[in-house]
Amino acid sequence: MNHTKVIDSAAVHTQASRWGQRVWSILKYLVLFLVIYTLINWWRQPVMPAAPQLQLTDYQAQSVDIEALSYNAPVLVYFWGTWCSVCKLTSPTIDALAQSSAYPVVTIATQSGSNEQLGAYLNEHNFNFVTINDESGEMFEQWQGQVTPSYVILKDGKMTQGLTGIQPEWSLRLRLWLSSLLS
Repeated sequence: MNHTKVIDSAAVHTQASRWGQRVWSILKYLVLFLVIYTLINWWRQPVMPAAPQLQLTDYQAQSVDIEALSYNAPVLVYFWGTWCSVCKLTSPTIDALAQSSAYPVVTIATQSGSNEQLGAYLNEHNFNFVTINDESGEMFEQWQGQVTPSYVILKDGKMTQGLTGIQPEWSLRLRLWLSSLLS
């Protein structure tokens, strides 16, 4: 009977050791993934032009002064397109953020058709965020945008952060909050 306890104890120790190795292996791959993801995100992020046009007109002919907004609070600028499959996942998050946040959100729809087509798309999806129509894609190009969705956070007329891809609402809120601390 004593012999059985020794074997059982050794088996439990071996099993625990295997689990520990698996967890360690998963953690290493997770850290590697996060490092690679961060580097790719940094490489693909938009870059603020030397003299950006921040006084714009939305698709409904309303003036939007992103620079002036950024002096009150950090502004999230969201580059997206109606044709972008990933944007179909991220736009509802941006709309929720725009409706419930103390931070202004301005979206720039790149190469998404005429003002009428863009308005129809926004109505169809019940999006209420402020939207600039970058019909030709020139504005996105000036920001050296490489992929949609892309995001820029502006504070006091300057870019504090740039990122791309799927971003959860909590991450965007955290980034906006951190940018608000920089003033």
